[in-house]
Amino acid sequence: MPAFTPELPTKLPRVGTTIFSTMTQLAQEHQAINLSQGFPDYDGPQELLDRVGFYIREGANQYAPMTGVPFLRRSLADKLARCYGRTADPETEITVTSGATEALYAALAASIRPGDEVIVFDPAYDSYDPAIELNGGKAIHLPLLPPDFRIDWDAVAAAVTPKTRMLIINSPHNPTGQVLHEEDITALQQLVAGTDLLLLADEVYEHMVFDDHEHLSFNRYPELAARSFIVSSFGKTYHVTGWKVGYAVAPASLMAEFRKVHQYLTFSTPPALQLALGDYLHQHPQADEQLPRFYQQKRDYFNQLMQPSSFIFTPSAGTYFQLMDFAAISQQADTDFVLDLIRQAQVAAIPLSVFYQQPPENLHWVRFCFAKEETTLRRAADQLKQL
Repeated sequence: MPAFTPELPTKLPRVGTTIFSTMTQLAQEHQAINLSQGFPDYDGPQELLDRVGFYIREGANQYAPMTGVPFLRRSLADKLARCYGRTADPETEITVTSGATEALYAALAASIRPGDEVIVFDPAYDSYDPAIELNGGKAIHLPLLPPDFRIDWDAVAAAVTPKTRMLIINSPHNPTGQVLHEEDITALQQLVAGTDLLLLADEVYEHMVFDDHEHLSFNRYPELAARSFIVSSFGKTYHVTGWKVGYAVAPASLMAEFRKVHQYLTFSTPPALQLALGDYLHQHPQADEQLPRFYQQKRDYFNQLMQPSSFIFTPSAGTYFQLMDFAAISQQADTDFVLDLIRQAQVAAIPLSVFYQQPPENLHWVRFCFAKEETTLRRAADQLKQL
């Protein structure tokens, strides 16, 4: 008789394999160009990579402090002052995490109680909902509609109830590439004034804002920063997504609760990675200022190549993603279209509908990642133009 395995009722009945894993696997199976998952096909700065090896050889191989290596946190405080004019205490207001996704989870776990509601804007990054649900909360999904995908602040105000605990704001926005404008900041400030609402600002693409626009980080606005967990990612900034190193910034009282959760999730992040990042951030403080131009050139190169295609698009305002409308090519559901895209054009993309709880009707949009070498983008565009 076989051994008995007890049944384990799922806590996440709607969760399966992520679309990113699925499309990457299909890309490998079909030897397709992978413009689906958001990672570069090039390495970070060689100097940064070399410093990791240096610190490993120097013996930085044991646990780092739970809150992050002090030198890295001080370097981050300097960056916040330089970029956004915020004075943050590295001892009490900055925590290094094992990726931005861990930081997002820790912020939600620290904040959400059973029955609390969290306003989420669809299309939304897929880690938000499970973290809310696992902590007893309920995600209230408000749709961002094509073609501009802007927030309807009247709808937000109508969605706020006595149960609303937090709003999650992602700018620059994955997957649409949209960014917040000053009128959005004003509307948000008016919405939260005099309330106990918390904010979770997902700003992992903070240095990828194009066409001479500034990133309107919540770090710039004291009345928003005072109620916010602000999350960012070294992996995105320095092209080392596999390192899974991120950080969170919050007022000391909020950060104290954040750290109570963080210490039981990962406790600490590899010290050699942190020390190398601290060195690079300290020695090249303006490196992040080159990113908007770097990624705008990639956006413009890919879009120029795609201009003769049958896809319709407006250049992305931020991130390293470009949405494209395929309605002139096919009236298929986007989830079917991306499968044909792999088979016929040998290019992998992400369907936009998977980012919605309830997708709008006739949603014919896919997301391409342009954080790739020019040769990769050229090959992909040549194949996509054949459709």
